Order: sequence, then C-alpha cells, then structure tokens
Amino acid sequence: MTRAPAPTPAKPKRRMRGFEAASGLLQDRIRQVGEKRGFAVTRLLTHWPEVAGTDLARITRPVKVGYAAREGLGATLTILVSSAHAPLVQMQLPALKERVNACYGYAAISRILLTQTAPAGFAEGQATFDPAPKAEKAPDPAVQARAAEAAAGVHDEGLRAALERLTMNFLTRTKAR
Repeated sequence: MTRAPAPTPAKPKRRMRGFEAASGLLQDRIRQVGEKRGFAVTRLLTHWPEVAGTDLARITRPVKVGYAAREGLGATLTILVSSAHAPLVQMQLPALKERVNACYGYAAISRILLTQTAPAGFAEGQATFDPAPKAEKAPDPAVQARAAEAAAGVHDEGLRAALERLTMNFLTRTKAR
C-alpha cells in the first residue's frame, strides 16, 4: 500500500519589518480606480509624463480606455486635451500610440480619441488638471547650523551634504511632532 503524503503545515504570513514603500500602500487603490476607467495597466496613469513625453503630458491627460467589440481588435484610449492644443496633439497621435503600446508591451491600443475641453472644466471654480506646486519653506538657521555641526567631521563632500540633509529632515520632522 502506498501512503498518502502528509499535509504540509501552512506557513505563517511574513510580517512587514520596517517601513513599507508608499507605492505599495496605494497600489491596490490606484489599480481599482484605474480598472473602473478601463486602465488594465495603471502605469499609463501614474507615469503619463514618461509615456507621452513631457511636452505632450503638459497639455494632455488620459481619461479612459474603452473596449468595444464593433471597433475590432484593440482598445480605444480617450485623451483629454484643450481645444487650442488639439491640432498639435492630433499630428502626434501615431507616435503617441506607439509609446502607449510600448507601455503595455503589446498592441493594446488601436485607436486614440481626443476629447477637447478646457483644462479647468466648463463651470467656474473648477480645479485644473496640473499637480499642485511643491511648497518649499526656507530652512530654520538654527536647524541648519545643527545639521552642519553634526556632519562636520566628514571629509567627503557628497557624503557630508547627504548627512546634512538627513539631519535637517530628522530635526524638522521631530520638531513638528
């Protein structure tokens, strides 16, 4: 008689130790929101400036990916663009389609549609699509002096500058708490 193999005990899940990357915390939420709009690959949304190029990314935004049976193979990518920039974007659609398909890794997009509207929307007081500028405050001179003092014994310039930035970030963070 042959024996049945003994069941293997279930391995306990590994606990996270230390810090977890912010992208890992938001990955599921971004994927869920993207899938509602048809984006199977969220990289197209999160890395739009790298995919489209900085010039096109400044004036365009991907809105949705539609998979309609009547249009044949491939999907349709809808891009939001202001009406003033639409002719410029229209001329660059073949190159943009190649870049988007390179992001997917295969010819996923067969057609690109442009939706022309104002970047602030039709109603007054709408928010623009541009990301908010980063607000930078001048460092506190006392904190800057303490950071320079902490890294004073280091002879390598790059390492000393990195240690000063690290110390300043640490001191301003603990000060805020």
